[in-house]
Amino acid sequence: MGQLSTHALIFAGGLFLGMLIFLETGRRIGTRRSAREAQRSREGAGILDGAVFALLGLLIAFTFSGAGTRFDEQRQLVVEEANAIGTAWLRLDLLPASAQPALRELFRRYLDSRITTYGKFPDVTAAKMELAHSLQLQGEIWTDAIAACRDSGAQPAPLLLLPALNQMIDITTTRTETALRHPPMIIFGMIAALALTASLLAGYDLAGGKSPSWVHIFGFVLVMAVTVYVILDLEYPRLGLIRMEDSDRVLIQLRESMSDRR
Repeated sequence: MGQLSTHALIFAGGLFLGMLIFLETGRRIGTRRSAREAQRSREGAGILDGAVFALLGLLIAFTFSGAGTRFDEQRQLVVEEANAIGTAWLRLDLLPASAQPALRELFRRYLDSRITTYGKFPDVTAAKMELAHSLQLQGEIWTDAIAACRDSGAQPAPLLLLPALNQMIDITTTRTETALRHPPMIIFGMIAALALTASLLAGYDLAGGKSPSWVHIFGFVLVMAVTVYVILDLEYPRLGLIRMEDSDRVLIQLRESMSDRR
C-alpha cells in the first residue's frame, strides 16, 4: 500500500476518533447546562444544525462526484492511448519493408514500458523512472519514423503515420496530467472541520436524552470516516484499494497482438 493510501487511512482514522471525541464533548457540554438554559439556547438551533449538516453533505457529494468523474476519465484515457498506439502500429505498413522491423521492435518496447509504468504503482518513484524511459522511447520512435518517411518517398506515409504518432505521444502527456489533477487539500480539510463541527452539535443535541445510543453514534462516525476514505482512495487510484487493472488490460491485449506481427 502506497504512502498516500497510508495517509488516507490515517486521515480517516483520525476523523473517526475526532468525531467521537467531539460528540462526547458536545454531549457533556449540553448535559452541564440546566434544562431552562438549554431550552433557551436551542430555540432555532435546529435550523443552524441543519445548515451545518446540509453543507457537510453537499461538500461530500460534490467531492465524491468529482473523484468519480476523474476516475472514469483516467479509465477512458487508457482506452484512448491503446487506440492511438494501435493506429500508429497499423500505419507502420506505409513505410518501406526494410524500416518496419526496427520500428516495430521500438513499439513493443514502448508499450512494455507504458504497461510497466502503471504497474509500478504504488511505488511512485519507480513509476516516474519508467515514465522517463517511455519518453525516451517516444523520441527514438519519432526520430526513426521521420527518417523512414523521408526514405520512402511516398506521400501517404508522412501524412498518415506522423499524425498518428503525434496523437500517441500527446496522450501520454494527457494521462500524466490527468493523474496529477486533484482538488486542493483544503477541501478535505473543510470536510474534516465540518464533520467535527457537526459532531459537536449532534453531541450537544444528544444531551437531552437519558442515555445516548452508542450504536447510532458509532454507526454515524464510521459511515463518515469510511466515506471520506473511499473518496480519497477514488481520487488517487492505484495507490490504495481501488485499482485499474481492468482498464490496463486493453494495453496488455494490444501488446499480445503485437507479438504476432513481425
